Amino acid sequence: MSKKTNHVPIVAIVGEANVGKSSLFNAFLGSRDAIVADEPGTTRDSITRKATLESGKDFWLVDTAGLKEAADEFELTIQEQISEAIAAADIILVTVDGSTAISQEDRRVAKMALKSGKETILLVNKADKAKKHQIEEHKKLGIKHWIATSATQRIGFGDVEETLEELLPEVHIREDDNTIRIALLGRPNVGKSSLYNALAKKQQAIVADRAGTTRDVNKVSVKYHGKTIELLDTAGIRRSGKIERGIEKFSVLRSLHAIEQADICLLLTDVNEPAVALDQKIAGLIKEAGKGLVIVVSKWDLADKDAFTHDSLAPQIAAHFQFVPWAPLLFTSSETGQNVTKVFDLAVEIMERRAQKISTRDLNRWLKSVIDAHPPAGLKNRQPKLRYMVQEDWNPVPSFKVFGSQAKFLHWSYKRHMEKKFRETWEYEGSPVQLWFIDRDVEKERDARFGGRK
Repeated sequence: MSKKTNHVPIVAIVGEANVGKSSLFNAFLGSRDAIVADEPGTTRDSITRKATLESGKDFWLVDTAGLKEAADEFELTIQEQISEAIAAADIILVTVDGSTAISQEDRRVAKMALKSGKETILLVNKADKAKKHQIEEHKKLGIKHWIATSATQRIGFGDVEETLEELLPEVHIREDDNTIRIALLGRPNVGKSSLYNALAKKQQAIVADRAGTTRDVNKVSVKYHGKTIELLDTAGIRRSGKIERGIEKFSVLRSLHAIEQADICLLLTDVNEPAVALDQKIAGLIKEAGKGLVIVVSKWDLADKDAFTHDSLAPQIAAHFQFVPWAPLLFTSSETGQNVTKVFDLAVEIMERRAQKISTRDLNRWLKSVIDAHPPAGLKNRQPKLRYMVQEDWNPVPSFKVFGSQAKFLHWSYKRHMEKKFRETWEYEGSPVQLWFIDRDVEKERDARFGGRK
């Protein structure tokens, strides 16, 4: 029988490469959080997500890399994460391929799990492809409790859930609505995982001197001055012509999804190769998504510099990002720790700016002053009239509606002028601002037809 506790239990899925661990992980969650492909070793980093049983009990579900002999130091780092997951877990789901004979790695992972003394369940996966005698052969691994499963056919999931229901305590993970979510984005090998580790203060992501190490989006939550900050480390986004099919494609899609999940994005660019065209494209995606943005120049400790390098390099980089002049520029070094905590300070400041509310009275006083100083410029000999503005209080992106007549003929340069003046009055550094220009007559007609916004 389960009992109530404050400890959130951890359930780790472990096994050798390509036995279907990530497919099981996704099937439990009902999502595609882990990358799945017909290629051994797809999962490299340990991925942790909240999972919930039908009864409402919550737990942390961990997907790990495939266990195998470490051929080099890089592979050894991956294997160490599996040991850490087993040590941290309350329940271990040892996963094997039921359609193949027991391997040395199967024996190794079963021995590690049993030696830990933790509750251990054997999942004989791919049962839809296996014969009965193949499945039962895996009893020789010595794990008393075993279940035949198939992630693709959802065989055995009722038995797994029933078993977890008996073993897991009644715990509910409280969702923190005030969490600040920060995504680390950029090209491969610009130092995202190094900064992620420095911010998380633990070896959560794998760091190596090779491009494209991170494939999944890793997440970790940290506390900073009483606030919860969730970090999302992503795979590097390559130029479209260099994106391989399969895993590489999924990684890019996962990075784009991370932009949508995030409140603030850190765009990392290498100090030795700053501001390439792809960096500009990623910044554009972040701006279009309405997210906060900080341009981070990484590996500052490796730069060949003198006392004047920063002052000369900063304007050069900023010139490449003229379309996001509001994005702060931060030079960091994960090795020395320079400006690492400044990332958190900036994130908190940007979120406070994005959340600020401006009264309709102050907005319209400002609008009148701008129009009086410089009347609107129009197109096609039409003279737009801007009458009043309001803030959209339902939108997480700082958004403002400006109502008037002939607004669709407002010149683009005047819109840019208004945003510049707006930012001079109200502090929105680090965040895009949306100014919507709406013809009042068109708005009235729409309200009459559709009843307005609900």
